[in-house]
Amino acid sequence: MSSIDTPADVPEPRAATRPAPTTLTWVTLALMTTASVASLRAAPTMAVYGLACVFLYLVPAIVFLLPTALVSAELASGWNGGVYRWVSEGLSKPLGFLAVWCQFAMTIFYYPSLLGFVASTIAYIIDPALASSGPYTAIVIVVLYWSGVWVSSRGTKALAGLASGGLIIGTLIPGTLLVVLGMVFLGQGNPSAAPMTASNLLPQWTGLASLVLIVNNFLSYSGMEMNAVHVSSLKDPPREYPKSMFLAMGLVLLIFILPALAISWVVPADQLSLTAGVMQAFDAFFEYFNIGWLTPIAAVALVSASLAGMLTWLAGPSKGLLEISRQEGYLPPFLQKLNKNGIQQNILVTQGIVTTVIALGYALIPNVSSAYWIFSVITTQVYLIVYLLMFTAAIRLRKTQPDHPRGYRAPALRVLCVTGLLASLAALFIGFVPSSQFGSGSVWAYIAIVGGGLVILGFLIPWAFLKFRKPSWRTADADVPSEGDRA
Repeated sequence: MSSIDTPADVPEPRAATRPAPTTLTWVTLALMTTASVASLRAAPTMAVYGLACVFLYLVPAIVFLLPTALVSAELASGWNGGVYRWVSEGLSKPLGFLAVWCQFAMTIFYYPSLLGFVASTIAYIIDPALASSGPYTAIVIVVLYWSGVWVSSRGTKALAGLASGGLIIGTLIPGTLLVVLGMVFLGQGNPSAAPMTASNLLPQWTGLASLVLIVNNFLSYSGMEMNAVHVSSLKDPPREYPKSMFLAMGLVLLIFILPALAISWVVPADQLSLTAGVMQAFDAFFEYFNIGWLTPIAAVALVSASLAGMLTWLAGPSKGLLEISRQEGYLPPFLQKLNKNGIQQNILVTQGIVTTVIALGYALIPNVSSAYWIFSVITTQVYLIVYLLMFTAAIRLRKTQPDHPRGYRAPALRVLCVTGLLASLAALFIGFVPSSQFGSGSVWAYIAIVGGGLVILGFLIPWAFLKFRKPSWRTADADVPSEGDRA
């Protein structure tokens, strides 16, 4: 998953006039979507499967990525306000709050997993042995997160350009370099660390645990619904939007699959770290080609992309939650308070305290890869609630509001929604099965951690806000941020 600024989930400013819509080409929208979804962070997770990673990326792309893109396009072209509005109109306002809450809450576990990757990458600049150190990883997570809160709270407008810069510097260039080095490596007659024969196209079946890593791909593909808000900017949405999404899906698959394969060519699966795998591959390739001086440069590029992603996430989902809570009174006034720059600082600080506690898991869980995987699964579980609600709401809206104006109508909507629902439910249940890589740990402890994180973060906390909210919590007319602060 890459950085996603969430314009689709921030209610439109109440303004007297609205500027003329900007026209986008379908190719431009495809590139925007690619930038919001593609990332190298998940590559090591799939590299352990070698050639089978192609299959494991294609399956969720067909049953999850495509339905999400097409269904969210119809919703975005008919209802402004993002997932809160979609679910509120289709189901109910409390469920709409649950959806936008989960979209925000998943970031609480997303930051530790993202910054765990950053910590392992930085370790290759200082000392590669630190990549497997839990205390080191926890310290880096805490320092970088609070630094991000400080930057975000200042209301800098430079954050808007960080995502696109991060895509080029930290994804496209390193990803291309990794693949080119890998192809040259194989072209010189070196054997691949993972077998590349036709018999390895499908993952070996060793029980349900052998497919658990596919769950991570659902989170890798999440975010397609964010760019659906731009569907009305196309000249011919019914014809151009599907073309745009198919192109974006192809580009995303290339960015995901080829680097994962390159890693599998040079790093044996039993030696691969889920957090430091990208740098392990770079380190091996650079050593082979006698260009070791590029290792810190590659690390800095990867870190820049991840930090840009963190900053744009800090600026996005929390703002969507804030705006909706100010209008409907879902959060207490303390969490709705803005600083002098119009930033939701109290939400960021409260979130930071929880993130700091979670980061300690890296120090307490012996294996850094295990901690990274657990936090990634919890992130996915919480975010899947959003998609379950979105697909259900789409079916209901097509039935209850069939004549509501839509700039785009998804073909075979019910089939797409049912496919997305079943895929999301399957991913939700599979997430409770420990990966075959972590068989030595306690299965029940794993289930308790993942289930506890899902229930507390995804259900109990939003239920408490809805249960105890008061009419006085509505503060939409007080301290409304200026249009400049919304940028």
